[in-house]
Amino acid sequence: MDRKLLDLLVCPSTRQPLFPLESRGLQALNAAIGAGGIVRGSGDAQSEPLREALVTRDRKTVYIVDDGIPLLDAENALATAQVEGFPAA
Repeated sequence: MDRKLLDLLVCPSTRQPLFPLESRGLQALNAAIGAGGIVRGSGDAQSEPLREALVTRDRKTVYIVDDGIPLLDAENALATAQVEGFPAA
């Protein structure tokens, strides 16, 4: 993702800056998705693993990046509290 774009993006709910989710966090999230334990903000199950995502500074919310486009809406947000042992920074 373009660095200039990333510098402008913030969480629409909390206004916190967003950062690329590192591989350790992505692996933990994808393992939970594979186990069927992740629900989007819309209440729908997240069934597809993620290749790229953004995370808030407090690491409580993850936003999916689909084909380089961040999906910054509450319906697509993933709460990291759903992931047991989600890594801190």
